[in-house]
Order: sequence, then structure tokens, then C-alpha cells
Amino acid sequence: MNTPTTHKEVHLISRPKGVPTPENFEVVETDVPSAGSGEILVRNLWLSVDPYMRGRMNESESYVPPFELGEPMEGGCVGEVVESNHKQFSVGDHVLGNQGWREYWTSNGEGVSQIDTQAAEPQNYLSILGLTGMTAWVGLNEIGQLKDGESVFVSAASGAVGSIVCQIAKIKNCRVVGSAGSADKIAWLKTEAGVDEAFNYHDTDDVSATLAKLCPDGIDLYFENVGGDHLAGAIDHMNDFGRIVCCGMISGYNDEKPKPGPSNLFKIIGKRLRMQGFIVRDHQDLQAEFQKEMGAWLRDGRIVWKETITEGIENAPKAFLDLFDGDKMGKALVKV
Repeated sequence: MNTPTTHKEVHLISRPKGVPTPENFEVVETDVPSAGSGEILVRNLWLSVDPYMRGRMNESESYVPPFELGEPMEGGCVGEVVESNHKQFSVGDHVLGNQGWREYWTSNGEGVSQIDTQAAEPQNYLSILGLTGMTAWVGLNEIGQLKDGESVFVSAASGAVGSIVCQIAKIKNCRVVGSAGSADKIAWLKTEAGVDEAFNYHDTDDVSATLAKLCPDGIDLYFENVGGDHLAGAIDHMNDFGRIVCCGMISGYNDEKPKPGPSNLFKIIGKRLRMQGFIVRDHQDLQAEFQKEMGAWLRDGRIVWKETITEGIENAPKAFLDLFDGDKMGKALVKV
């Protein structure tokens, strides 16, 4: 395949106020870069679309710098090396990087790793075998210190991370309750992911009352992806010395002004709860252990997962916006 002279990139051209809109993005056609000395040129095949990107659209301090206006956005990606002046990479190698939201990119190899497409499909390295799967694994094992037989509640349980959290907890013989936003998602959680109970949060005005019914013996570990009434409801029913693993709080990502926290935070004291946030990139030393265990589960058919695939780099903004309307299931990907 001949390399074209131009390619498409997705730029952030304005910072969203509240919910992002298509007008915040622009698809730009520009020259394909050339690989310089010690560099590779990569043609992207798959892009990862993740909720955390919403925070990078704000011009505020965070654990990652904000996206620059008028520049290509960044995100996890899998691509094929099409030109190489680097001794560690050859043309035809498949690689994992963070230069998503464009069709071609160059690198000196820093932060780029080769992947084995014989062992798994390329896009799997952005989901079940990538940071998504590792986030679930680290959150439960390292942060949550999950024990066999515990009671676990997972919010956004049909999402990319939540769906894997549910299944790891089931492998650990835990009783798992999940929340999701549609009847189809609830059905998938029960029939495919194997959760014990699940509820549609659109069908309840009181998450706490719902959890009281579904978790009669309380909650030992809450895997937090939503925030708001889910966090408040979980706190109400946490067992003494329970753990709250904070992975995300998507309900507040588009708030122009932060909302007050739950009014029942005082219960953290009496229940002696531990509540901890985490960033999976802080735990790269555990990657080999994660991939070994997850690989074994996959070979044994103990983990299933869903993907929502959008075709075409020009549709990447829509794939991102769809994260916030509740229609997607599992990992959101763009097939370039």
C-alpha cells in the first residue's frame, strides 16, 4: 500500500462549555509527515475513545495536560509501521501508541510498544488487553484489595471498564450488582457478564433504595464510575471497613460548575471506609502480571467483552460524543 501525501487529523478548536458539541472539533487535511533519522511512520488502524478525554478539553490543571487548541488530539491507538529508520522497528510491525485522532504519525519510539497480532486482534490491545482491562484489574486487586466472596457494586457496569470489573469479581467468587442505562445493557450484564443483579438507573428515582433491595448484606467494595447519586447510595449501604475504588465520575464531567458532594459523606467516618482514586498509568510495573492473568482468563473463555465500533477518522468526534448519551456498550473504538 502506497503512503498518501495527505491525511486527516481531528483537532479541538474550542473548549466545550458543558456538554461537548460537534462544533468543538474540526477534521483537518494536512501533509503526511515523513520519518526522520531514528524515527518511524505509523498508519493508524484503531483509535481508543475514552471518557477521561473530556477533562483534557478544559484548560485546567489535571494529571494530564489539556489538549492544545488547533492541534491534533491524542489518545490510545494501534497502527502499522509503514516507514522505519529505527533499529527496533520494522515495516509491517504493529504498534501501540498514544498518537490517536489522526491517520498517520511519526515517533522516535518513546512510549511506543510492539504488539503481537497473532496472539490477539489489534484492537484488543486498546481494550481487554490494554489500559481498559488493566484499569479494571488494578482497581480491584491493587486499590480495592478484593477478597474472594465479597459483595461488589459496580456503577456503569456495562461500560468498557465496568464490564471487566464485574467479570473479574465473579471469577473471585463475589456477589456482583451493577447499574447501567438500558434494558439491553441489563440483559447483557445478567446473561453474558454473569452479574447477580443489575438495575437500570433511568428506572429508579432512588439509587439508595434500589441498592437496599439488591444488596441485603451490604457492599464490601464499590467500583465508582459515575458519582452523584450512585456514590451517595453506595455509601449508605457500605459495610464497615468497606472500600470505594474511584475510577471515574462521568455524571459530573460536563458540569460547568462542580456540584456539591453527597450529603452523607460523614458516614465514611463511622463505617471506617477507605475511598481512593487511582490512575492506571501509575501502575505500569504490574503490566506483565496483569497480561499473564488476563491472557489465561481469555484462553479459558472466562471473560467476554463488547465493543462499539465507529468507522472512519472523520467520525471520531461523534464516537466521543456518544459516550455521554448512554447508547454505547463496552469499549468505544474508531476503525480508521
